[in-house]
Amino acid sequence: MMNENITLIGMPASGKSTVGVILAKIIGYDFVDTDILIQRRTGRRLRDLISSEGIDGFLSIENRVCRSLAAKHAVIATGGSAVYGEEGMERLKSIGIVVYLETAYDVLERRLHNIRRRGVIIREGQTLRDLYEERAPLYRKYADITISEEHGNSEQVVAGIVSELRRRGTFGKEWRSLT
Repeated sequence: MMNENITLIGMPASGKSTVGVILAKIIGYDFVDTDILIQRRTGRRLRDLISSEGIDGFLSIENRVCRSLAAKHAVIATGGSAVYGEEGMERLKSIGIVVYLETAYDVLERRLHNIRRRGVIIREGQTLRDLYEERAPLYRKYADITISEEHGNSEQVVAGIVSELRRRGTFGKEWRSLT
């Protein structure tokens, strides 16, 4: 495995983009947000894509974008639904380390005010709790590392990621001086 990238997965509002930007700055990597890539490649906002293509159509587009991702020395923040695309997730695992930002349900419930406007993939009749319980096993399945956000702000989560990567010897000597 080429450990040249760090991919962040987790529920919507788990902080993937925020943590990703901070982590990329600290380690000197590029930052890639797959939701923004999808918008750029389709020329449409996520919620408009979901509305016009349907959930399955959107998931297919997301899987295709993740499957074709070519990045080197990048922190990649995925959409919360990326774990539904097996080929896309296998690609992300093949080009780096996958980190699951695990967030407690009650924290997500507080953070997610308008789930549909945000472009969250949720099926008719499905609750946030249902979505959480459906996705958590998928996040764990694909994760190389799980970082709990329970007791920390974004900077503390980033420090936890760097510490775990360093402990595992995942990256080179240039990481020794990072805090």
